[in-house]
Amino acid sequence: MDRSGVEAVKARINISDIVRRYVDLKPVSGRFMGACPFHQETKPSMSVNDDEGFFYCFGCQASGDVIDFYGRINGLDFREALEQLAAEAGIELSHVPHDPHAAERKARTQMLIAMHEEASQWFQRNLRVASGDFCRKYLTDRGMTQDVMDKFQLGYSPDDWHGLDNFLKSKGRNPDQGVEAGLLSKNEKGNIYDRFRGRLIFPIQNLSGKVIAFGGRIITDGEPKYLNSSDTPIYKKGDHLYGLNLARSTMTRTKRAILTEGYMDVISLHQFGYTDACGVLGTALTSEQVKRLAGFVSRIDLVFDGDGAGHKAAMKSSRMILLQGVACKVVIMPDGEDVDSLLQVQGADGFEACMNEAPDGLAYCMNTLRTAFAPREIMAWAKSFLSDLADASLRAYYLPRLAAGLGLSEADFRRDAGVSAPPRNTQQQPRQTQAPQQAPVMGVGKDDKDDRYFLQFPIQYPDYVPELSKRGFDRILRTDWAKALWEKLVNAQPGQIADLLGGQEKSFYIRCREEMRANILSGRELLNEWQHICNKISSGKDEMNRRQLTEAIRQAQETGDTKRALELLALKESRRRDDEQH
Repeated sequence: MDRSGVEAVKARINISDIVRRYVDLKPVSGRFMGACPFHQETKPSMSVNDDEGFFYCFGCQASGDVIDFYGRINGLDFREALEQLAAEAGIELSHVPHDPHAAERKARTQMLIAMHEEASQWFQRNLRVASGDFCRKYLTDRGMTQDVMDKFQLGYSPDDWHGLDNFLKSKGRNPDQGVEAGLLSKNEKGNIYDRFRGRLIFPIQNLSGKVIAFGGRIITDGEPKYLNSSDTPIYKKGDHLYGLNLARSTMTRTKRAILTEGYMDVISLHQFGYTDACGVLGTALTSEQVKRLAGFVSRIDLVFDGDGAGHKAAMKSSRMILLQGVACKVVIMPDGEDVDSLLQVQGADGFEACMNEAPDGLAYCMNTLRTAFAPREIMAWAKSFLSDLADASLRAYYLPRLAAGLGLSEADFRRDAGVSAPPRNTQQQPRQTQAPQQAPVMGVGKDDKDDRYFLQFPIQYPDYVPELSKRGFDRILRTDWAKALWEKLVNAQPGQIADLLGGQEKSFYIRCREEMRANILSGRELLNEWQHICNKISSGKDEMNRRQLTEAIRQAQETGDTKRALELLALKESRRRDDEQH
C-alpha cells in the first residue's frame, strides 16, 4: 500500500479517538491511560500518545500506531484496517501498486454490500407485515422479544420463487448480480430464483455492522433445515462469526467469548444477558475464527450439545483454541437440550449451573483422551499438539500439564516428544540500566543485548542523533538489525521515523519512547550517559583498529612478508603499552 495513504490516515485521525471507542481513557501527564483490551487487565496499563501517534501497554507490551490498534481489536489485517480507517476519514487510497483492478473491485464490493443491505431491509419489512405473521408467531412462541428481534435485524422471506428477485429489479439490480451476491440461485437450465424461500432470516454482519450474508431457517416442512449464504467476494464463512459485531464491546470488557453453534442459541444468550456470545456459521470452527476472537479475549467458553457430534466438535475446537495460547472452557449441554431450550426453560440459573461445572479445555481433552483413545493415539495427539503450537514458548506451559494429565513422567515425555528440558538456572538475570525487559527483535545473545541498550539513547533523545552519527555510533553496533535501525534513525525526516519501521523495529522503538517517561534523564545524569556512549564509540574505534591490525599481521605472515609482520607486531605492542599507561 502506498505510504502516502498511511501517512494521510495517521495525520487525519487521532489514535486516542479510535482507542476511546473500546477503552475508557483518562489524561495522565500529557498522554492518555486506560485498561489494555489485549490482555486480562482492569488497571490502566496502556498508554496512548497522540503527539507521536502510538499506543503501548506496560503489561503485555502490545504496541503500534492507530492502524495497528484498529486492525488488532477488530481482527483485520493491515490493509483491511487501513481501508476502513481511510473510508471513515474520507481519504482516497488511490495509489495501490500492482493492482490495476482496484477501482473495479472496490466498486463491486460496494455494490454487493448495498444489495445485501437492500435485501435485509426487505426481509425485515416482510417480518412486520401480515405475510410475516406466521414467522413472527414462531419467534414469540420460542420466547424471543421484539427488542432482540430488532437487535439482530431478523427478517422473513416469503415462500415465493421471485419475491426478492423482483424487489432487487425494482432497485435497478439485474438477476446476475443477485446470483453473484449469493442472494439468488441459478439452476442448470439457467433459471434464476430466490435462494431463501419460506425462511426466518438471520443477517450476518461484519465487524463494521455491514450485512454481508444471510442464514435462513425453514419454519414449515422442508429441507435443509438451515440454509446459509455461499462464499462470495464479500463473505467467507470460515472467517466470520455470527453476532461478533454485537458481542465485541462486551468481550473487550469481560475478556471472554461464549462460542456456540446455532443462530438461535446466540440470540437467546444475548436475550438472557450473555452479550459476549457469538456463533460459528454452518461450519466447523476455523483457525481464522479463533485468531479473530483472540484479538478481543483471553478465554473462549465453548458451548456444545451433549451428543456424540457435540463431544467430537468440543475436542477439536478446544485443541484449536489452546494452540493459539487462549484459555478455554467446555460447556456441554444436558442430553436433549441446546442452549436456547435450556435458557427458555431454566433461565440464566440453569445455564450458569452448566458453566460452573465446565472443565477447562486442556482438562477436557485429557479426560477424553484417557477414556476414548488408545495409548498410541494419546501419544500421537500430545506430540502433534506440542509441534502445532502457534508460539513455541507455549511448550514450557503446556508440556508439564500434558504429562501430568496423561499420567506420564515429564522427563520421559520430553524425551519422547523431542523437547529439550529448560535450563537449570531459570532466575532472571539483572538487566542493564534502562534496558527493556524483553526485546521485541530477533536474537538473545550478548551482542543483541548490548545493541538494544545503546540504541535506546538515540531513540529516547533524538536530538543527539546527528552528533552520534558524526562520531561513528554505528561502530559500536554488532547486529544487522541494530545497524539497519540506526540507519533509519539517521535518515528519517522529523516525525516520520515510525512510518519507516517494520513490526519488531516499531515495537522496540515505541517501548523505548514510552518507557523513557518513567525514567527520563536530565542534567548530570544525561551528561553521564552521553559521555558513556561517547567513550564506547571511542573504544569501538580502538577495537576496530586492533582487529584491523591483527588481520594485517595475519595476512603478512601468510604471504611470507616477515619484515612487514615484524613492523606491525611492533606497532601493536607500542599501542598496547600506550593503552596501559592511559
